[in-house]
Amino acid sequence: MAEERNHLGEYLRARRGLVTTEQAGIPDLGGRRVPGLRREEVAMLAGISADYYLRLERGRDRNPSVQVLESLARVLQLDDENTAYLVSLAADKPRRTRRRPRTETVPAGIRKLLPTLPQPAFVEGRYFDVLAANPLATALSPRLALGRNQLRDMFLDPSEIALHPDWDGTTECLISSLRHSVGTDIDDPRFIELVGELSLASPRFRSMWSRHDVGAQRGATTRFDHPQVGELELHRERLAISGTDGMYLVIYHPEAGTENADKLALLIASTLPSPIRTASPPVAR
Repeated sequence: MAEERNHLGEYLRARRGLVTTEQAGIPDLGGRRVPGLRREEVAMLAGISADYYLRLERGRDRNPSVQVLESLARVLQLDDENTAYLVSLAADKPRRTRRRPRTETVPAGIRKLLPTLPQPAFVEGRYFDVLAANPLATALSPRLALGRNQLRDMFLDPSEIALHPDWDGTTECLISSLRHSVGTDIDDPRFIELVGELSLASPRFRSMWSRHDVGAQRGATTRFDHPQVGELELHRERLAISGTDGMYLVIYHPEAGTENADKLALLIASTLPSPIRTASPPVAR
């Protein structure tokens, strides 16, 4: 039987590699073969023994106290979300057997709501699959359509990459949001398949995934370089759908009375059916 992965140790190693001696407030005496803090430096700053910290990283002790974890979070300079994630990795939970991929079904009311919304809107699942979308969302990006996956498109589709001028920031947000969405539920086959595919196909994904960043997506401003209307800046709202396991309704909207509103209106107009022209009646003579 395969050995159970040591997710707590993986996280600790990744995060200490991101903290410099200057950030930690200790002298750098040189001779470092890898970036970040050494194990004994983390242990010293956290007030625990170097041997105990080594056991944590190597998976020999997987039940540290919350106080120890909070001390490590302080040394590793974790924010509240990353601290909560660290604590969750050490929680004593029974190991679950490998299961079938879960089915994500959009509630009927949301499916009926989408076509009535006057702004680009779509539903995303916990792995950023597009589960439903209105025509305005697809006009904003052809990849915001049923069956697409935002992570796969953002990292692997050149058209989607070109659409986002702030591609670096967008991809950082997606990766940290994926870890936040999944939490410790890492045995889901869909998650394993997606992360494996992107790790093999995208050096950018592989590099950012190894950092173990965790962060929930919030409302933000998103910039587009759209082939039809040019530069476009929209607010992005992400609203949790009640009664679902991690589904969100995502809506893009412009600042009223701005050039962005005019451009979006032009883009929306392009999705409307052309008026049917009929022959004029003959003029009586």
